[in-house]
Amino acid sequence: MDSTYSANSIQVLKGLEAVRKRPGMYIGSTGIDGLHHLVYEVVDNSVDEALAGVCTDINIVLERNDIVRVEDNGRGIPVGIHPTEGISALELVMTRLHAGGKFDKKNYKVSGGLHGVGVSVVNALSTWMEVQVYVNGGLHFQRYECGIPVAPVARIGNADPDRHGTIVRFQADPTIFEETTVYSFDVLATRLREMAFLNKGVKIVLTDERLSTPKVVEFMFEGGLRQFVEYLNKNKTVLHKDVIYFHGTRDDVEIEVGIQYNDSFNEMVYSYVNGINTKEGGTHLTGFRGALARTINEFFKKSKYQKKLDETLSVDDVLEGLTAILSVKVMEPQFEGQTKGKLGNPEVRGIVDGYCADQLDLYFQQYPAVVDAILDKCVLAAKARIAARQARELTRRKNLLDSASLPGKLADCQEKDPAKCEIFIVEGDSAGGSAKMGRNRVHQAILPLWGKMLNVEKTRIDKIIGNDKLQPVIASLGAGIGSDFDVSKLRYHKIIIMADADVDGSHIRTLLLTFFYRYMTDVIHNGNVYLAMPPLYKITWDKELRYAYDDGEKDRILSGITNRDPSKISIQRYKGLGEMNPEQLWETTMDPDRRNIIRITSQDAVLAEQMFTTLMGEQVEPRRQFIEENALAVSNLDV
Repeated sequence: MDSTYSANSIQVLKGLEAVRKRPGMYIGSTGIDGLHHLVYEVVDNSVDEALAGVCTDINIVLERNDIVRVEDNGRGIPVGIHPTEGISALELVMTRLHAGGKFDKKNYKVSGGLHGVGVSVVNALSTWMEVQVYVNGGLHFQRYECGIPVAPVARIGNADPDRHGTIVRFQADPTIFEETTVYSFDVLATRLREMAFLNKGVKIVLTDERLSTPKVVEFMFEGGLRQFVEYLNKNKTVLHKDVIYFHGTRDDVEIEVGIQYNDSFNEMVYSYVNGINTKEGGTHLTGFRGALARTINEFFKKSKYQKKLDETLSVDDVLEGLTAILSVKVMEPQFEGQTKGKLGNPEVRGIVDGYCADQLDLYFQQYPAVVDAILDKCVLAAKARIAARQARELTRRKNLLDSASLPGKLADCQEKDPAKCEIFIVEGDSAGGSAKMGRNRVHQAILPLWGKMLNVEKTRIDKIIGNDKLQPVIASLGAGIGSDFDVSKLRYHKIIIMADADVDGSHIRTLLLTFFYRYMTDVIHNGNVYLAMPPLYKITWDKELRYAYDDGEKDRILSGITNRDPSKISIQRYKGLGEMNPEQLWETTMDPDRRNIIRITSQDAVLAEQMFTTLMGEQVEPRRQFIEENALAVSNLDV
């Protein structure tokens, strides 16, 4: 027995030390997502003031040197001395994990920051933070370094008695966020737009001062969720013009819903609790989906459409083509995890289910034409689901989707632990042959693709299952497809798309990414998908050889060998992967120690949804506009 383990071995972390020791417990990660989460936590406090009806303007500014400034015209954080703690309430809020005005429900009926750890965690994970508070005709200030106050809260000046609010400035600590401390304007803009939709009438302004000419976007939506749904459907063909909208309170839960169907084959439903995006859903979303499916089925049973189908509509049938926003406000939400990804309150399910069922029934009775359009869509979805089931059964009988009978073109690896395995999905038989010869057979599998890939954005699942280009991908990965997909059965934890560095290669990458996003969504969310980055140039001189992955790198290499005889410098521009021999393909694109690969993630579901709809959807004009706006940003275009 180890005699050194005693009471002296127990370590107590004081103040905010625990946050700096285990930051992932509080903000999810110390990567790019966690970095942006810092901004959201501060903005959430301002939004809570808006929810309380005491804030109309929120400004977020990206300053130089990775500094963020968040301003609001709320009440201002109290600065008086706390009766039991003996320090300023401002210092208490900024330096104690479980300190805030959101626990007794007197100051905030509902809030997103219920756990009371938000802004203090941001303080702990910042190199420094400064807070200015305008309250009671005075300007108050305090600075912190790594969460520790530099000096007590001080009144540093007088202010207009009518001015009130809080200004928070902070700089994320690069020793915590080692990956990057550079914020993405687009990622923040998407989230802030979402907040503005959810809080109608509140003006949210994002300014990027890092540019020579500051970039400013302003969000304010008087239409709230109605406008949010219309925004999500702007590049889709809708089945009914008006958004189905209802808003009310039942058993102290405020419920707001916006619904509109379109002619796509995908579900787009986003749920929120107290303004927080519950990406993993929860009891409120379960209640909403149950009410929607049950109510539509009740109308289906009494309609002319029942004769067209031998079974009732499934939940998946009802969700196809649905765009919906569900926003609830709960006084005591029980979130799973500090990042509030899933609501756990069991009572909320029944409350949302009952309220939504009543409102949907009332609406459908008033607007029978809308019901007909929705039922027609649902019946077509049901027929496709039945056809897909039959296609699955047929293809499984032929062993085309069964991972026990792997595709003939697949060169599998020897390792059986999926966590150690990776599969390269390679464009063309020629490149596939080189990849098979150059790979590490222990843990690298190769699946060559040939011919034109199917655009799944325009196709239902029954056609996808029967597609001879996608069947080998489905079978090789071994985890199913669509509603049957189970990421735990994935045979390779790294799926690497390896295509030529040209227009055709980009098209193939986009088609495959669309397939994964629509029908194997979890591989995107889990970060299982990667893009290989083959070089564009091979540069040789004397007995030296270097590879360049873009024109900029080529120019840098050439500038470093300018004293060489130009006639002895050879530059080869690769037209495709097939031009590389196995050794070159291994050392440039497949060797884990030397290759460049890009991990595909979906930081924002709304942004991803819009991008796939724009690039791969039916409507041409949004795609034309996207190309015109981004054409000048494209490099290495090989026409």
